[in-house]
Amino acid sequence: MRNKLIAAFACTTALVSTGAASAADLAARPYTKAPAYIEPLFNWTGFYVGGHIGGAWTNEQFINNGNSGGFGDLVPGQGYRQRGAGVMGGAQIGYNWQANNYVFGMEGTISGLDNKGSFTNTAFGAGDDVFSWRANVLATVVGRAGFAVQNNLFYIKGGYAGVNNRLSVSDTVGPFTGSGGQTHWANGWTVGAGWEYGVTRNWIVGLEYNYAAFGSQTYQLGGTTTSYTFDAKPRDIQWAVVRASYKFDAPVIARY
Repeated sequence: MRNKLIAAFACTTALVSTGAASAADLAARPYTKAPAYIEPLFNWTGFYVGGHIGGAWTNEQFINNGNSGGFGDLVPGQGYRQRGAGVMGGAQIGYNWQANNYVFGMEGTISGLDNKGSFTNTAFGAGDDVFSWRANVLATVVGRAGFAVQNNLFYIKGGYAGVNNRLSVSDTVGPFTGSGGQTHWANGWTVGAGWEYGVTRNWIVGLEYNYAAFGSQTYQLGGTTTSYTFDAKPRDIQWAVVRASYKFDAPVIARY
């Protein structure tokens, strides 16, 4: 009986020792960190719409194109150039496509201007001949190319520009008197550069500078004794604006 008890005790001790040894031999569970948050890159691809506001400067030029008559007291070949500035504002719509860090796009804008001026010709009299001009609507259709650095986009642009331009004159002292005015749409080209910043996934703000030049149009100004025509144009328009646009959602690009 004694021998059986000793054997049972020895067996139990062996089992306990074996279990403890097995537990000691188990490898520790490896520690795994939670995956880090991956911030998505700003994606410039997509349609956008927005508005802009700023200032514009117009250099207006008008010259008697050679018709006979002294209406306005300017002989053929004479004319003036005058500069005027004002507030401008309007809207833009466009589309961007991004390939790696390069961004290409098309954009159209329409803006209202308050650029105007007047000039009193005193060459033949006490200042009875008053010329006035106004550039009040500007439109552009351009291509854009830029380089993106995360939420920043630096770009250049170029393409078509057109402006609505009016010229008028009033001559109240003879021998040639009368008054008249005419409005034309002048076509030209534009170049510019700018910077934009993606504030959120959809909202973009930016700064932009542009230059545009235009061709001449012939303006027929009526007088009581003779016809009187000018070759006139907004010789150039420059404008600087701040912009804000809403970009519609595009696929998210993740950074790994």
